[in-house]
Amino acid sequence: MDELYADAEHWEVNTGGETIHAKRMPGKWRRIKWAAASVWLIFFLGPYLQWQGRQAVLFDIPNRQYHLFGVTVLPQDFWMLSLLLLFFAILLAVATALAGRVYCGYFCFQTVWTDVFTWIEERLEGSPPQRRKLDKASADARKLRIKITKHAIWLVIGFLTGFSFVAWFYGAGPLWRDFFVGGANAAVYAAVALFTLGTYLLAGWLREQVCFWLCPYARIQGVMLDKSTVVPAYDVARGEPRGRVKKGDSGENRSTGDCVACNQCVAVCPTGVDIRNGQQEGCITCGLCIDACDAVMAKVGRPRGLIRYASLDEFEGKSVKPMLARPRVWVYTGILALALAGIVYGLSTLAAIELKVLHERAPLFVQLADGSIQNKYTLKILNKGDSDLNVTIRAEAAVPLTLIGAEEPVETNHGEVNPAIVFVKIDRADFDGTTLPVTFYATAEMPDGTQVSAERESAFFGPSQ
Repeated sequence: MDELYADAEHWEVNTGGETIHAKRMPGKWRRIKWAAASVWLIFFLGPYLQWQGRQAVLFDIPNRQYHLFGVTVLPQDFWMLSLLLLFFAILLAVATALAGRVYCGYFCFQTVWTDVFTWIEERLEGSPPQRRKLDKASADARKLRIKITKHAIWLVIGFLTGFSFVAWFYGAGPLWRDFFVGGANAAVYAAVALFTLGTYLLAGWLREQVCFWLCPYARIQGVMLDKSTVVPAYDVARGEPRGRVKKGDSGENRSTGDCVACNQCVAVCPTGVDIRNGQQEGCITCGLCIDACDAVMAKVGRPRGLIRYASLDEFEGKSVKPMLARPRVWVYTGILALALAGIVYGLSTLAAIELKVLHERAPLFVQLADGSIQNKYTLKILNKGDSDLNVTIRAEAAVPLTLIGAEEPVETNHGEVNPAIVFVKIDRADFDGTTLPVTFYATAEMPDGTQVSAERESAFFGPSQ
């Protein structure tokens, strides 16, 4: 316990008293970071992707339809959403267990948007020392021009973020048509305004404070790591004691370790932590400190990798277990496979129509004047297609039966549950006194000419012999 308190004394947690102006340095991990961040282009461009004459992905909440390319998912099929959320939750746990907060460093929208905002800030205000100097300068015309331009660009990005988010639900085309002429509803304007302001505040002003104080994942990720987790770490044995490079201080004559105390690893950190003090709460595993350290090592003629992705076991000289030898990897992989299999199964078995059959309970049956037995059923036909359909109903059993009430096709509205009441009549001579299985079939022709069908088994009841 004393060791934990001793480690905590070296943690750098910015409480908001200063603005972190991180230095930007090129390198391998910076390139990987930009490549990973580019995945978010899908967020902005996705609503404009067309598929079969309509928006490829559209979460049409008012009509309770969710179009995923050629598949339409209705609320009745939303059990797949639970599996999808489980899949991504376990995937996040796997990434954390294997490589720390790698999601935070490379994919998190807060990290990505903050990186873009600070890049714009650097283009307009200059290097970190220049930005600090500008912040302290008096409000002259030059400062006002730069600051107003920067914040205007931030607000534009925030607006595009909100506009793109709403486009996934409203439709990109209709949104461009309605938004700027006042034709959209109040919820649309409220959502865009909320995202605009939220993006501007979180990525432009709060920045790393979101990671320190607002993000719950930053709080729980510590319990998901172990000694085999690979994270950016400082090689203490190689780097200490720290000291500046001195003339003639090389080879066996060196009195210091490889760390030259340049503090470049701290200068480039977007959360301002010093990785040399051990794993930090604010470390988002972005690897930018590795780029900075490797660049310095190359300049002073010392081996790269003083700061590198490694596990605690590796630094302690213990044997590192291969990934496939870790039990948690197999457990996580198994859950991921089951969730993914469920999603694939659900999408592959989606039908354009769905049929449910409810048997009348009071009474279970009626004996008619001619001696035949009649049962009443309520059919609920869910039309999952994009257009209204005429559905033909028929029923089959092991004995001859007469279906009443389904002589004409049932008109069904798309995206709705359409009820229909039918009766099944069986001659008394054909009924042996036991429950008789009856299968109902619903068949319809789609606008493109393809046939779709659904079936559901129910039971036929009558008097005992």
